[in-house]
Amino acid sequence: MAETIKELLTTATGTQGTLLIERKIFDTLIEAVEKARVGRDLAAIYIGPDGIPGSSVELNLVDVDSMTVFRIAEGAAIPIDVAGYSTVNIRPLKYGVRPLITKEMQEDSKWDLIQHNIFTAGREIGENEDARIVDTALDDAANTVTGGATITIANITRAIQYLEDGFYHATDFIVGPEVANDLRNLDTFVEASKLGTREAFERGIVGRIFGMDVRLVHTHAITTTSAYVIDRAHAFVIVEKRPVTIERYDDVTHDLSGVVVTQRFTADSLRTSAIAKITTT
Repeated sequence: MAETIKELLTTATGTQGTLLIERKIFDTLIEAVEKARVGRDLAAIYIGPDGIPGSSVELNLVDVDSMTVFRIAEGAAIPIDVAGYSTVNIRPLKYGVRPLITKEMQEDSKWDLIQHNIFTAGREIGENEDARIVDTALDDAANTVTGGATITIANITRAIQYLEDGFYHATDFIVGPEVANDLRNLDTFVEASKLGTREAFERGIVGRIFGMDVRLVHTHAITTTSAYVIDRAHAFVIVEKRPVTIERYDDVTHDLSGVVVTQRFTADSLRTSAIAKITTT
């Protein structure tokens, strides 16, 4: 009797039990988390392929306060003065990725992996755009406010003043996760008796501060302890020579199929005085 019990198969038996139990693969492929992005809507100017006949584009800017109006005595000659101009040349860079999948994997997989990798590549290119907007545009800020362990109201208002000193208007406040956490712990932006609403509790973060729209961006693009105050009408420009382009191909020698996903894109600061950076530790 003891021997008979010993020979019984159970789910804990290991390989024998595992092989006899049906395994179900869930019908839905669970996607990676979608990150909070910078987005193109903050760009002052977007220049697409039709606006770039060559490999780069040159923008002409009128210099601030470059013309002077004079007080003239009666009968005196009127002084000559003209506006000043400057230029910035912007050259898009090429970015891309090439997912490659065996024919066997395509035949045996539960999902269409070619299509899924195209979707994933598009998402990654979007996140790369965010990182380039920060690295090559926002980090050109003419002024930086250095804070302490946490951001303070004084840090924010000083950054706003930097823009106002240059005749710009602070329209947007872009924050990393740690700065967002600091804002949630500032009673001025949390307590309904001071803020006037329960917005911070209902949305997770106050939506407007000192007339600026607050935008949380995840660390794929921004340092968690950093924030930027910008005037979206003047801060940066996006130049895209080639939109996200997908080309499918087959490697018959190795029995593979793949796609090439590319983009020619860059972002650059337009007027650096329209951007102020805040750093904390």
